[in-house]
Amino acid sequence: MNIPTELYYSKEHTWLKIESDIGIIGITDFAQSELGEIVYVDLPNNGYTFKQHEVFGSVEALKTVSDLFMPISGKVIETNKALLKDPTLVNNEPFTNGWMMKIEIESKEELSNLLPAAEYQKTIGV
Repeated sequence: MNIPTELYYSKEHTWLKIESDIGIIGITDFAQSELGEIVYVDLPNNGYTFKQHEVFGSVEALKTVSDLFMPISGKVIETNKALLKDPTLVNNEPFTNGWMMKIEIESKEELSNLLPAAEYQKTIGV
């Protein structure tokens, strides 16, 4: 199970990478493995603003649909268009080419509500 140490994690299995005031968001390796093959990803349009823990989209796998929850508050500035053509990028490369969206971070103080890699690893029991 891949759990990169430089990322922040939510209890809802999303990850957050910080690059200056930009946040890159995706779902974890654990989440994609639990869901199975991803066949569709529903993401918001640019300009939408979400609060921490709000639903921002969903992923559809062969047998289930799962909501996606914001790890941190922010405004959507880019979504990964490659996922429209190949949603299995979320399965195959969840921390690289399978990223979901980029946001302008509203408040870095909310990072304290997220988990570092070691704590996330304990949460999922691996």
